[in-house]
Amino acid sequence: MGWLRAIRCGWWQSVLGGLLQPFRGSWFVTVAGSGIGLITPTGLHEGGLDGLNRRNWRRIRCCGGWWRRNWRSGGHLNRWSWLKRTYPDHPEMYVSHETIYLSLFVQGKGALRRELTECLRTGRAYRRPKTKRAPSGKGQIVDPVMISERPAEVEDRAVPGHWEGDLLMGKRQTAIGTLVERHTRYVMLFPLPDGNTAQAVRDALTETVQRLPDHLWKSVTWDQGKEMAQHAQFKVDTGIQVFFCDPKSPWQRGTNENTNGLLRQYFPKGTDMSRLTQHDLDEAAHSLNTRPRQTLRRMTPSDKLAEALQ
Repeated sequence: MGWLRAIRCGWWQSVLGGLLQPFRGSWFVTVAGSGIGLITPTGLHEGGLDGLNRRNWRRIRCCGGWWRRNWRSGGHLNRWSWLKRTYPDHPEMYVSHETIYLSLFVQGKGALRRELTECLRTGRAYRRPKTKRAPSGKGQIVDPVMISERPAEVEDRAVPGHWEGDLLMGKRQTAIGTLVERHTRYVMLFPLPDGNTAQAVRDALTETVQRLPDHLWKSVTWDQGKEMAQHAQFKVDTGIQVFFCDPKSPWQRGTNENTNGLLRQYFPKGTDMSRLTQHDLDEAAHSLNTRPRQTLRRMTPSDKLAEALQ
């Protein structure tokens, strides 16, 4: 008898015993039709199994040993590969990181929420609904050069000198500027103590590009935020072409998005970015630039940049 039928018949404890045995004391979140429940090695709690079938049954282990050892869902599950190797004969165990996070945010209540929040790298207790996003300033760029016009050499990362940029927001709309070079993953940060207006960002960005040789500045890819409204003048001042991503397409500058996520460990949400000095930002950038990267074959971004300077 299949284990799904055994669950329906009330024999699920004996069938799942073998699966739960390695994870004594761990919790499993269940999403089954209209019911959301919690399975422990001793029983089912809070929710039923109405509407259970292969398509809408999901089971996610959370807050167990490997989760507390910082096995974050997106990276270490590696598109379900760990689950596939561990449960090769149970495809119902294959879940994405999005499902894991969704279940964590839905399931957490009261004291349980505080415990689950400790398992999240960002510590974020709520997720912002996609239909209620804050205004982004999109659509205020005049004569943008879109990413579709970017040279092919930028896409394959073969040539250094092409950067991705963005603002990392903090308390009361304060911000810092972030730049990541696509070939080396080298990070540069610049403060914006006078605000993130188009003039302030252009001035700070122009000053920042002078810190490296000209041949390492060929282009910058940015989103369509209003802080880059003076991109044309920036090109006149520096000779650097600015390309703009399509609306609502942050993956088109994914290296910068990933870096901004890492920077949240140094500058959490709620930080007053206007009080940060260039020295503060250089320390955080140095920490990232001296971290070996698997994508660079265990080289550091600083080493990769030094290689490009030779």
